[in-house]
Amino acid sequence: MKQTKQTFGVIIATRNIFNSKLATDARAKVLEKLNKMGFDTVILPSEETPTGNIEGYADAVKCAKYFKDHADVIEGIVVVLPNFGDELGVVNSIKMSGLNVPVLVQAVDDDNDKVDVKSRRDAFCGKLSVCNNFYQYGIKFTDTIYHTYSLDSEEFTTDINKFAGICRVVKGLQGLRVGAIGTRPIGFQTMRFSEKLLQKYGITIVPVDMSEIIAAAEKISDTDPAVLAKVEDIQNYGTCSITHKGKIAKQARFGLAVENWIQENNIDISAIQCWESLEKNFGCAACVTMSMMGEKLMPSACEVDVAGTISMYALALAAQTPSAILDWNNNFAQDRNKVVCTHCSNYPKSFFQNEIEIGSLDVLGTVLGSEDTFGAVKGKVAAGNMTYFRISTDDTKGLIKSYLGEGEMTDDPYGMDGGIAVCEIPNLQNLMKYMCKNGFEHHVAMVRGNVSEILEEAIGNYLGWDLYKHE
Repeated sequence: MKQTKQTFGVIIATRNIFNSKLATDARAKVLEKLNKMGFDTVILPSEETPTGNIEGYADAVKCAKYFKDHADVIEGIVVVLPNFGDELGVVNSIKMSGLNVPVLVQAVDDDNDKVDVKSRRDAFCGKLSVCNNFYQYGIKFTDTIYHTYSLDSEEFTTDINKFAGICRVVKGLQGLRVGAIGTRPIGFQTMRFSEKLLQKYGITIVPVDMSEIIAAAEKISDTDPAVLAKVEDIQNYGTCSITHKGKIAKQARFGLAVENWIQENNIDISAIQCWESLEKNFGCAACVTMSMMGEKLMPSACEVDVAGTISMYALALAAQTPSAILDWNNNFAQDRNKVVCTHCSNYPKSFFQNEIEIGSLDVLGTVLGSEDTFGAVKGKVAAGNMTYFRISTDDTKGLIKSYLGEGEMTDDPYGMDGGIAVCEIPNLQNLMKYMCKNGFEHHVAMVRGNVSEILEEAIGNYLGWDLYKHE
């Protein structure tokens, strides 16, 4: 993920029967606020219109051209109504710009003691008119916490930050390039997906045979400076429970081969074949390689779970922190709102927020041996809020479907190896029934923190994917 400064197009709307100073003051206040929050802005220069803001069709033509000239940097549009505003000015500015980006619509409170002819705003009413026009023109938009509020309010700050997350997710999933490294394991038919449905939304799958990655890894010498540096990185990443330096070097060579292919093919995220071809044919697991990429906000899912890694990326874009792929794995005694989510694992280090061990796969290790299965990232996930999310391509219905919700990762101990996250989710049994009846996979993506509102808007509203939000 390339973390760059976000840029918003800004429209300050006004209407001639209202005091234009309200809009002039709002322009200065909004631009100052966005700048202090770390965002860049694109706004029509004030000298271009009679009031310095947007009113009517003529102003919209100028604003639309200005936005179009800066289309390559605008990730979203912030519309502010400091008074009633002009619905034609707003809707035509966006429609004629040709931009297809998220839109935030904010309207300013009236003060009860300032409703004389020179001071009244009527933005409460004007917002309805603007949103009505958006509906007519098919322009998707995001509403604010309250219908109106002050530009100085905490709610405006919260809405801007949420909107920034929505813009990151929408932009990040458009033009996404996903590396499918290896073939889907025969025992994981649940990981089937539709490349064509994903391509419809601009998500391209780039495949490579695992033999090519292994061949590239075999050509790298254990004494290569890049390998020595990668070995050191792995040893510093967590406590290594294997003393065989050659096995750590083998893991390093595999990681370098994957990273080189990703760079050469301009890949954003990946899904890797692991179980069990890599262990048998090369002699290591893929987990720590995936974990270290995930730590860089370049998620990677095992078992070539392409839909899973896209789910991980959406969460990482929303939260700007590493996400993980987990199994809905075990019940937690008779507590029907708790579930044990595990993996071997490939969780990013910071997802744990605890010390980690890099060892051998526990299940496959008993069959294939500990040395040929080295690379698993193990630990207990620290307690805290989390958001879970999963997409799935439904070929039968010809759509991308998803579910979303929030819960808690708990401190409950659990006697299992690998990456362990005991989770508490309200009405868990209803969620499981929904997943079973609608054919969802056993993998789920999770991220620390609460970002479900961001995903709900980005996925359900702007991308238009079928979305079930669990409460």
